[in-house]
Amino acid sequence: MGAEKPADGAFRVMLRMQIKPGSEREFERTWLEIGDSVTSHPANLGQWLARSDEEGVYYIVSDWVDEPRFREFETSDRHLNHRQKLHPFRSGGSMTTMHVVAHLPGSAETGRTHSGWEAAG
Repeated sequence: MGAEKPADGAFRVMLRMQIKPGSEREFERTWLEIGDSVTSHPANLGQWLARSDEEGVYYIVSDWVDEPRFREFETSDRHLNHRQKLHPFRSGGSMTTMHVVAHLPGSAETGRTHSGWEAAG
């Protein structure tokens, strides 16, 4: 069963992770290796890893069909295993959850130029 809703109305989870100095590249590699344990869950709409300009800080953002299905994932044995593989890299962090109320897709993929955008007023 695939995603049941578009990003509008999704439940979004944002993790801020402080990574131990010197282990950033290994953290990124491990995150990529185990990422499908999140994205393969039937309620997951996508996941992103972003490196902050702040030293050693990463953000992991994932979108979910709804909060109850995310909570089902969050308490699963498979997710606990996923977290254990990332834990050695982490020196701190926090989690924020939110409900997406609107989404305005960008036009970067249309091939539109800056001058064409500027001319459209």
